[in-house]
Parts: sequence; C-alpha cells; structure tokens
Amino acid sequence: MTIDFKDYLSCLKSDPEHAHLQALESSYHEAARVMSPQGLDHYLTGVRAMCGLNKGPDLVLTYVQEMPGVAKEVGEDIVPEIVSALMKLASHTSGTVVTLIMANMPLAASRLGDAEVLRGYLNLLHLLAGKAPRGLRPMMENMDELLSKLTLGGLRRWALWGAQAHARDLDGQMAYFGLQTESSRAVLQKERRGTLFVDNQRRLNFYLRALWARAFFMRPTSGDYESRRGLKPFIEDFQIHLPDAFDAWRGIAGLEIYRAAAAHCAAHLVYTTQPLGAEPLSQTQRLFTGLFEDARIEALAIRDFPGLRKLWQPFLTAPPATDEDIEHHPMLDLMMRLARALLDPDYRDGLALIDESAADFHQAFAARGEDNRISLEAGLTFYERAVQIAALPSLRILENWPIPYRDDNRYSWAFDENRFLTRGADYLPITHQQVRRKVSLMEMVNELDCELAGDDAQEIWTLATEFWLDQEGCTINELEGREPVSDPFHYQEWDHQVQLYRPDWATVIERRQGRGDPARMDAILTRHKPVASRIRHLIDALQPQGIVRRRGYEEGEELDLNAAVRAMIDIRRGVMPDPRINIRIDRHVRDLAILVLMDLSQSTNEKVGVREGEPGYAEAPSILDLTRESTGLLAWAIDAIGDKFAVHGFASDGRHDVQYYRFKDFNQPYDDQAKSRLSGMKGGLSTRMGAALRHAGWHLSQQPAQKRLVLLITDGEPADIDERDPQYLRHDAKKAVEDLRMKGIQTYCLTLDPQADRYVARIFGENGYSIVDQVQRLPERLPAVFAALTG
Repeated sequence: MTIDFKDYLSCLKSDPEHAHLQALESSYHEAARVMSPQGLDHYLTGVRAMCGLNKGPDLVLTYVQEMPGVAKEVGEDIVPEIVSALMKLASHTSGTVVTLIMANMPLAASRLGDAEVLRGYLNLLHLLAGKAPRGLRPMMENMDELLSKLTLGGLRRWALWGAQAHARDLDGQMAYFGLQTESSRAVLQKERRGTLFVDNQRRLNFYLRALWARAFFMRPTSGDYESRRGLKPFIEDFQIHLPDAFDAWRGIAGLEIYRAAAAHCAAHLVYTTQPLGAEPLSQTQRLFTGLFEDARIEALAIRDFPGLRKLWQPFLTAPPATDEDIEHHPMLDLMMRLARALLDPDYRDGLALIDESAADFHQAFAARGEDNRISLEAGLTFYERAVQIAALPSLRILENWPIPYRDDNRYSWAFDENRFLTRGADYLPITHQQVRRKVSLMEMVNELDCELAGDDAQEIWTLATEFWLDQEGCTINELEGREPVSDPFHYQEWDHQVQLYRPDWATVIERRQGRGDPARMDAILTRHKPVASRIRHLIDALQPQGIVRRRGYEEGEELDLNAAVRAMIDIRRGVMPDPRINIRIDRHVRDLAILVLMDLSQSTNEKVGVREGEPGYAEAPSILDLTRESTGLLAWAIDAIGDKFAVHGFASDGRHDVQYYRFKDFNQPYDDQAKSRLSGMKGGLSTRMGAALRHAGWHLSQQPAQKRLVLLITDGEPADIDERDPQYLRHDAKKAVEDLRMKGIQTYCLTLDPQADRYVARIFGENGYSIVDQVQRLPERLPAVFAALTG
C-alpha cells in the first residue's frame, strides 16, 4: 500500500522542492519501525491536525520529526493524547510556543519515562497555559535543565509556585520561568530530588537480569504530593512501578534504595506462584501478613543469592533520623524489630513476641518455604498477639511505616477485580517493528509481484548485490524503486544566548545525488598534470617506511652484535664499556582516517572570476567544479597512500532538513562507482555547518584509527533560512568543533571566503583553518594542506 503524503501536507503549499514532503516520508519510515498500523494512522491524523491549526510549517515539521521518538520512548498510545493537548494549547498560546512544546516532547518522554507520567506533564502544561501563559516559552527554553533536576511532582510544585507568586507581574513571571530570579533558583533547589529513576533504569534492568536471567518491566510513578517519601513501589499487570525519584534515607544512597526496591519487587514476581485470598481479612490483618510475605520472598531470594542479605539488612538496622516527617508509634517500632528478626535468623530481640514469632516463621519456612500460606498463618497469629501488647494506631500510620524499598503488596492478594490468572503474560505490550534482512535472489523474485507491502511492511528485504536487468540496461531499483531516504538523525544545537544545548534540534537526513560520468574524474589528472606530478612527490614522502632499525640504545628489541663485541673488548681491556648495545625497532605505520566534508550550498554554483553576462561566463568553472577537481586530486592521492578516507557533502533547508550526501565511504574503494557519484554532485540550499560536522564526526568515530580528521571545504560562513541571528550558527559550529575535539577528532577548515578572517578563527581556532584567496588554486592547495596535516 503506497501512501500519498501530499494529502497530509496540504497546508504547506509554498514547497516547490517537496522538502517538507521528503521530511514526512523519512520520518514515516522511522515511525513504521516503532508503531503498529493503527499507531501510524494516528500519527498521520496528527499531521493533518497540525496542518489544520494554521500555526506555520515549523509546527508541522516539528511534529512530523519528533513524534516517532516520543512513541519509541513511551509507546504509541500517547500520540492521540499529545495531538489533543497541542490543539488545546494552540487556543491559549502562540504557534511558536506550541512548536517549542512539541520540540521538547521527546526530551520529556525520555526523562519522565512512562506514558502515564507524560500524561501528567501534558495536564500541567494545560494548567499553566491558563495560569501563566507568559511563562510557557521561557519554561520550554529551560526544560532540559528542569527535567534533569526535577521529577514531575517537583516540576508541578515549582511551576505552580511561580504562577501564583507572579500572577499579575508578567515581567516577573517570564523571569521566574526563565530561571533568572533568585526565588526561581531557590524553589528549584528545594524541589530537586536526590536520585532519579530515568538516570538509573538501564543499570537496574541489567542488575535484575544478572540475578534471575530474565527481563523485568519497570516503570516510573510520579510522587506528586507533599510527602518527601513519595509513592511506595508496587506491582501491577506484571510490571514493577518504582517512584520517579528517591532521596537518601538514613545515610543510604538513592541508588541503593532503587536496587533494594527493584530486587524486592522482582522477588515477588519470581517466587509468588499464586495469590492469597483477601476477602475475609481486614486491611490491618493484610498489612501484618504482608510483613511475613515480604520476609518469605526475601528469604527465598537470599537462599539463591546470599549476597542480597547485605542489600536489604542496612534498611532494618539503620538508626532512625530525627528530622523525618513520620508519626512515631510503639507499633511501628515493633514492626521494624520484627522485620529485622525475620530477615536475620541470628538476630535476638529480647521481646518474647518478636523472638517467638520469628522462630516459628523460620521453622515453617524450612519445612515449606514455597507455600505463601505460611505468611498468612504467621501474620494472623502475630496480629492477635500484638493487639494484646500495644494499641493499634490508625491505618494511615501503619501504611507509612519507614522501610522505603518495600512495596505495598497488592501483588500478593487476590481481589474480585484481580486479573492475576486471566491476563498473564499475554497482556504485556508487543512492539511492532520493521525487520530488515538479506534474502537470496530467488526469494526476491518470488515476492516481486506482492501488492501488500508498503511503508508499513513488517519486513524489508534487500539483496547483497544489485539486481541488474539486461534488457532495460539498469537495475530493478533504478527502474521500479524509489531513491532511498535514511532514518533521520537528530542532533543538539548550542544556543549561545542561554548557554545551553537545544536537544534534538537539528535533523540530518542522508540522501543521494545523481551520478555522472566517471571519466570526468579521470580527466582531472590530465588537466592538472603539473599539480598531479607534485602530488606524486608528496605521496612518496608520505608513504610509511615500515620497520626501521635504530642502533645505539641501552634497551631494545634486538642485540647489536658489533656493539656487543666492542663492549666485550673494552671489558677485557679494563675500560668502561658502552652500554648502548641494543637495536630498537620502530614500526612506521600510518593509522589515519580522514573524512573530506564538502559544503554543497547554493553559493558553490557561482562562477569564478567572471560575472553573469560577461564573455566566457558559460565556460568559466564554478566553485563547485573547483571543489570537485580538488577533491578528486586529493582522493587519488589518499587512495595511493592507502589511508582510510571518505568523501561526504552537505546542504540544508532549515533545521528540519539538513541534507547529507555520502559520495564515498570508508569501506568502499575509490573506483568508478565513487567517481560517478563525485562527478554528478550538485549544489543548492544553505549551510548548517554544526549539524553536518556532528554527523560527520559520528561517521568518523566508527573508524578504529589512532588519528581522525574532518577536512571541511566551504565557501562561506554558517547560514540557514530559518535563522536570522548570524551569531547563532557560528557559535553552534564552534561548539561542534569543540565537541569533536573532546572525542579525539580534529577538524580543519579550508575556506574559499576572502572575508573569512572575521569568523573562521573563532570557530576553528588559530591553527585550524586556511584561507584560499584565489579560488583557482584550490586543486593545488587542498593536497598540500592534507600533507601538512598528516605528514
């Protein structure tokens, strides 16, 4: 089934090059890998809804490119709710703010980590749109910092405090939500929690898998009320729900509480084979029974993994803190002492009730530890004896007894609405993803007439080699297929005004340009024969010398026989011998990977040395022609040396569509295929340099080389159609160069702009660029620059 994406982008009529259409098609391919057909239908319906808001193309494209990432993080069921929330917000605020909210949605999904918590985030935004509409924009601009420090509950309390405090002060409202006031920072620090679930979810998954060799589903829950302890862990629908943050408790770090809670809940799932009947029991009786059930499943886990005792025991032996907001009661102290006696068989409390109850439980556990009815029997017996010693407090106090890692035990009980036996593992969500696999030629031929495969196909088949049709003189992909579009790559950008990264702000999509005649690249060597001759000498000088033996070292890999004989003669003569009798072997091997990155913006089509309408304008070379010639000479030189290299190019049409072209990759030879791609390259659009550099750095980081270099060829400064501030893209490119340097990747710029002195040094550093004043000399300068950088 083929989808006509034009029907969904009817509002974007000023798009003659169909760039927006290509962006939707590329993002749809990404969405098809994480969504079911129903989810894809909701996704496309949302595209039409965003168009209907008439808030501009930026909102539509932001939705198109960011929504697959949100669905990947928290599931596709949230898509209709996000669309509904954005439509409601559109009536309260501007299109720019709605676009910022959508741009931050993948960040919110990844930091909050759960669809239910994300729904609470959407409700908060709708509430703020009515209470503090002026604060939404500065809040969105600082959302990365806010969500890195606050849970959803903390974010709600921080935002509502600011909305109430600055209800009539609009300037103060904007300053508060922009984190520019002391009160804003103070409330943020007050609401900041210790250890966040999203920062540790991956290691907790590995921790549980290492123990029980199986996967456990964990989700965060929002402790959105005033209690500093937040929600208790619980198990529902065979999924472990943990609080979205844990503060340190009595000297125990938040991460240790997460480990203890995750292991305790996992033990419930592993060792509980059937639930207990809850109907004839009171809530207090169930609570005391749960105390023994927790001890039973922990004892079973410790029997299999004895080290878990050290994980749980500190919570029961830690001294109480004086500043805890807990209502102290003698019964809570009794329960804490009993829990310690149940966990540690060697512990003796001194109180007969505790020691006898623990001894009876340990005896029953030794006889039938797999039977959870021993917990019911022990819990009811303890309840009857405990009420004779101490008065029972209210149920609210009993339920808040201070062991933070213990869950609420709802998983252990069978109620009328319990679906323990009816839903089972079939309830767990199934992720619908596309599968790519290579098949044989005959399998492909047998399925060519299939009319059911479309963009939402479950499998995509590829051949190892191209399927050539002799009668047509081309491949079947060229005849029937479509030009492949890569999955979108999202990169952050640096905002110099707020000194923060804008997460997933620019989208890079890899595309292919047309091919040309490979003989055009071979003719470059003939046309620039004097330059090629000088390059040949450079090649000879750069060739690695292999193994070189150097004499005259005290330590080395081999013995220098002549020097050893002279040393023995000196010893016989009674003269101090020369200790330098070894040979050191040096291996001169070039371990280099270089990526040549070409700026292919519209300005590269300008002719060199002649204006339009002057004689010889048609025959004059363009900047693109000279870039092609210089790159061809350099590729010939690097290929002769044997270094690993790639030739890529880029152009941009706004932050949503940074087009990236791979003419030759590291694992491809410099043959007619690569030459034909270089021969057919064209220039157009703008120059979003930072995103292209980050993507080039990602490709280069995959190469196992000791030295890695990005050699950028450009004819101007960074610029794009959606950015009016010239300093923004300059600072972002500078930050991209610094980020690559931190990863061990060197960046060098060869610029053809004679006015580049005013910006290029700030981007690439004092020694990171060269300016070619005479563009005609580019084919000569580029190989020389390469030799100077790598020699």
